[in-house]
Parts: sequence; C-alpha cells; structure tokens
Amino acid sequence: MKQMKGLESDTKSILKFEFNPKDGIDNPALSLAEDTDGEGLGEPRFYLLNKDSSETFGFCLHKELGCQGHIIRQVELGGLAQRRGLQDGDRLLQVNGHFVDHMDHKKVVQKIKASGNQVLLAVLDSNTYETAKALGRDLSQMLPADIRPRLCHITRDKSGFGFSISGPEGAKGTFQLSVRRDGPAERAGLPSGSWLLELNGDSVRSYSHTQLARKLKRSGSKITLLVASSVAEEFYRLWGLRVTAALADASWLPFKVRKLSMVKGPDGYGFLLKEEDCSLGTTGQFLWEVDAGLPAERAGMKEGDRLLAVNGESIEGLNHQETVMRIRAQGDQVTLLVIDSAGDKFYRSIGLSPLQFFEDSDPGPSSCTTSLPSPERSPELHHLDVGPESPSSKLMTSAAAKDVERSQRLEEQRKPHQAF
Repeated sequence: MKQMKGLESDTKSILKFEFNPKDGIDNPALSLAEDTDGEGLGEPRFYLLNKDSSETFGFCLHKELGCQGHIIRQVELGGLAQRRGLQDGDRLLQVNGHFVDHMDHKKVVQKIKASGNQVLLAVLDSNTYETAKALGRDLSQMLPADIRPRLCHITRDKSGFGFSISGPEGAKGTFQLSVRRDGPAERAGLPSGSWLLELNGDSVRSYSHTQLARKLKRSGSKITLLVASSVAEEFYRLWGLRVTAALADASWLPFKVRKLSMVKGPDGYGFLLKEEDCSLGTTGQFLWEVDAGLPAERAGMKEGDRLLAVNGESIEGLNHQETVMRIRAQGDQVTLLVIDSAGDKFYRSIGLSPLQFFEDSDPGPSSCTTSLPSPERSPELHHLDVGPESPSSKLMTSAAAKDVERSQRLEEQRKPHQAF
C-alpha cells in the first residue's frame, strides 16, 4: 500500500492500495445471496484478500464530499481486488468483521493498514447502499452476526485449563470444546460449544484426538487457542475460507495496546527512545528512562514499552531516525500507541501485529487532515530537514543540565536512541 494523494480540493481523501498482478485466483468474490432481492436491494459481498509482503491490494478508498460511506475507487486492472470482484463505487461496510460504515475515514484506513497481508472486506454495491440509506435501513443488520473467530489465552490452574474436548470418533481436526464453569478457560473468554481451529498458532486440522491431547500436555502452563462459534465456522466453511488469527476477536486477551497522550513540558516529554534488536533480524523502537513526574510517566508509559504508532500511524518499516522525525513533526503534543514487553513477546510469538487488534475507545477529534500517511512513510518525512544530527544524537527538548549529561551518555551507546 502506498499513498498516492491527499485531499483534492478538499473534496476527497484517498488511500491507494497497489498490487503487482500474479497469476491465478485463490478466492473468488463471496456473496450471501443473489445480487438483488425482490425490493431491488442487493446483499453484502465478502472478499478475502491475501497478498505477499511486497504487494498491495489494488484499490483506492475514498471519502467524498456529498457522498455517504467509504467508497472503493480505482480498482486496478488485473490487480488482486479486481480479480476477487471488487467494483468501482462499492461501499465498504466491514473490515475483518468490524462494522465501519459509521467510523471516521482515517480510522477505517488504519484498520486496513493494520491488517497486514490479509484482510476480509464486506461491501455493498453503490445503488443498494444509497437506496438502503434513503430508506433508513440499519446496514449493520444486513451483515451476518458473530462471524469473527476468537483468540483466548488460558493459564492453567491446579485443576487444569478448564475445558474438555469432544469430536467424532476417528475423525481428525474436528474438536468441539466444553467449558467448565468458573474455570480458567471461562475466565479467558472461551465460549462453550466453540470449535477449535488453532493451538498456539498451529492449525489442528490434521490432529487426531490423541495428538491434540499430547500437544496440550506439552504446552506448559499457558496456551493460546483460536476458536470459532458454530455460526462463524459454518460461514467460513460454506465459502471455503481458511479462518486465521488475523481475523479474530482479541478483546479477551490480557495483552493490550495502550494509548498515551502527552503534552510536552519545559523539560520535554521525559523518556528515551532507543532502537533494539527483536527477533529474526528485526529491530524495534523501545521506551526507556521514563522520568518521574514528567508527561511520559503521567501518561502511563512504562520502562521497556515498545512503540507501535505515532498519532495513530504505524511506525512499522521506519528506522530510528524516521521515527524520531515523526515524533518531532507533532510539535508539542503527541499520542503514542505502545505495548509492554509481555504483550510484545506474545504477539511476536503468533506472528501478528498488536495494532491489528487495537480498539480505540477514545477516537479523539474527527480527522480533518490534508493527507493520509502511507504505512511506510509519513508525508512530513519528505519535507523535514533533519540537520547535522546523526542517528545516535539526542533530540534536545530542553537546555536542562541533566539532558546534556544524558546526551553525552547516549553517544557511547551502540544502538540508535533519542530522548524526548
């Protein structure tokens, strides 16, 4: 995905999803019913888009003055979106099971960005959408309920994990769960009667009952299950879709992204941003030396938090200096999305970004920006003059003596770092 343009004459905001064409069609367009019913209204259509990390989805998302909804535009010829069946003018209703028609456009953009390489979209054709709006229909009622699988992280107690497994004798990969009342599984949000899809990130499709029991015994005191209700399982099975954790409801997980809103004081924000190694050769931006009584600590920052986003925009793909520049570009007020070390470790273990599951209960003011940043770069990065500072230099947020001393200490560090 990359941004092509921002607001054009203040009439639209556009997010460009580009795609390098590949041969073959993996999943055709999905429809719950015929295109139209007796009243001339169509039904929602579902598209599961899968791409490689080097590719994009192949469509634009518009918010246009005088038109309601989030509008699919510029569906690229031969691109992934077109091959699945997305059409110009379609209105986006759902992203990964989240109803988005009522949401601020920028929040919808962020949800698609956070989806990574797989996203499940539900759309209506333009005529049906406009007719339904004119009739005052509740569009959320046109969508199937409870189609999202659920991620549950369960910690064993003295009696076990608190659930039992049943399934057809001799059959592989078909496991239904019964949950003990007031046990660990119930407290972790595991619904009784749900179907087990994954154990600790691995599909159970090929497991026998004996193999699954052995895997559970070897899992130690904590396990992560991906489960689906009968309704959800039937929906995905009907359309031949593979249910993955990327589509899951993670609201029951104990690992939460935190939103920190800060206003810079005379001594700065009061934290150190440092680049550190993660896993598989990747690096991340971590928050350290949180000064007592300064804005960062008052906002709830903790030592070792990992920085995920600045003012709602992911920093994935940015290096240390680019991240510093993005924070600087916000002036004297910034909002950071962070996760603690335990949560960071968990999400890395299942190969998903915690931003994918972030639900902002305080969305803040409506988006009135003049551009929509791409996931790789913020528009400001192309216009800022960094000056002579090196990646290991310190951003001087005040002339306080302790900041000067800290800067001298930082120069001795190997990894890039920055104080705020």
